[in-house]
Amino acid sequence: MKNRIAHILAITSAALLTAHAANAQVTVKDAWVRATVPQQKATGAFMQLSAAKDTKLVSASSPITPLVEVHEMAMQDNVMRMRQVPTLELPAGKTVELKPGGYHVMLLDLKQQVKEGDTVPLTLVFEGKDGKRESLEVKAPVRALNASAQPAGHGGHKH
Repeated sequence: MKNRIAHILAITSAALLTAHAANAQVTVKDAWVRATVPQQKATGAFMQLSAAKDTKLVSASSPITPLVEVHEMAMQDNVMRMRQVPTLELPAGKTVELKPGGYHVMLLDLKQQVKEGDTVPLTLVFEGKDGKRESLEVKAPVRALNASAQPAGHGGHKH
């Protein structure tokens, strides 16, 4: 019985970590948000995105903040800089990793602390080459402030 409950919990956890948009055939894997300290007004959301067809991430939102943007960290004149990007291209069949120090979803103007163990709902909006937009709901667990990579064993599933 314990093994069955553990199996059910593992499947449920994997479902929360993986989301799939049917029409655009976008898969989101290993989504997570970095925890904040009290009074901190911003944090990042990270994940792996892949699409069966060429598409792009055009926006994101979350009920925990009025302002969500897609950002890129990149070296410019030997200085690491962060900038907002209007869209993030997802080439067909390739995984685009949103990670600390690279592309990420920025949650700005936070009204309260985001604590390790919480879950942050995110809505990602994708646009295909045909101009059709599709929203995808993701539930991202909050990880420790010093988190920089995905924990082992949290792979996603394709639908």
